[in-house]
Amino acid sequence: MAEEDQIKYFTIEEVKIYNGKDDSRVWFIYKDIVYDVTDYLDDHPGGGDLITEYAGKDATKAFDDFGHSSDAKKQLKKYKIGEIVEEQRKGKKKAEVKTVPPEKPETRSCISIITCGLCA
Repeated sequence: MAEEDQIKYFTIEEVKIYNGKDDSRVWFIYKDIVYDVTDYLDDHPGGGDLITEYAGKDATKAFDDFGHSSDAKKQLKKYKIGEIVEEQRKGKKKAEVKTVPPEKPETRSCISIITCGLCA
C-alpha cells in the first residue's frame, strides 16, 4: 500500500470538534497538517494551556510567531494524524490566471484579398 493511501484527511469542521473541551482530544492544524497533541500537553515546556488555546484551530501563525526550534518541529511530526482536505488548505496555490490578449483581426485591404485570390 502506498504511503499516500494511508494518509487520513480531515475537514476544518472535523478538527474543530477536538478542542479539548468536554474531555475531547486536543488537535490543531499546522501548515495544513493535523496533529493530535493530547498526550504532549503535560510535557510542553510552556505548559499545556498554550497549546489548548489553539485546540481545534489552525495554529500555524502562532507556532511560527513564537519561533519554535527545528527540534520542536521535528518532535511535532510524531503527533501527525492526517492532513486537511485539499479544497480547504490554506497553503494551496490558487490557480494562476493568465490573460491572453485577443487576436488582432485581419486588416488586409480589398486589393490584397483580390490579388491573393488571383494568384491562387
